[in-house]
Amino acid sequence: MNKKFLAFFIFFMFQSCQLFDKKVPDEKQLLNQELKKIDWKNVDEWPTFVQCDSLADKESQKMCFYNLLSSQLQEKLQDDSIAKLLPNIDSIQVKVTIFSDAKVSFEPILNDSLVVNRHQLDSVFQLRLASFPAIQPALKRGMPVKTELQLPIVLHK
Repeated sequence: MNKKFLAFFIFFMFQSCQLFDKKVPDEKQLLNQELKKIDWKNVDEWPTFVQCDSLADKESQKMCFYNLLSSQLQEKLQDDSIAKLLPNIDSIQVKVTIFSDAKVSFEPILNDSLVVNRHQLDSVFQLRLASFPAIQPALKRGMPVKTELQLPIVLHK
């Protein structure tokens, strides 16, 4: 019985060596596999204001960020000059871009059918939003990334 066991053991040892003789994928294949796994549409951590950092869960931080961003935009864009430039509309979409270096840009999104002095509107936006509170950029795998979002702003006449 020992001879059968010894023969089986030796046979198994030679066969198991083939298990370790697998070909290792090259760097490019591994990189491509990892890149395919990453969800590029979503960030790991949303952009945030300093006031929202103390919140524990991500959903609360996200809601805090959106609420503060909306209220700050609403407050800073409450101006008669925008209402005069856009007399026929009661709200405007604002594209907010938060760059990875924490710079922020604001761009009004207008219908093509609106006849507006675009340069004058951009100037009012830049003037009103120049002292906007600092925003920390979103994070993806621990690295700051660019984020874009759109928010509606109600224009009070």
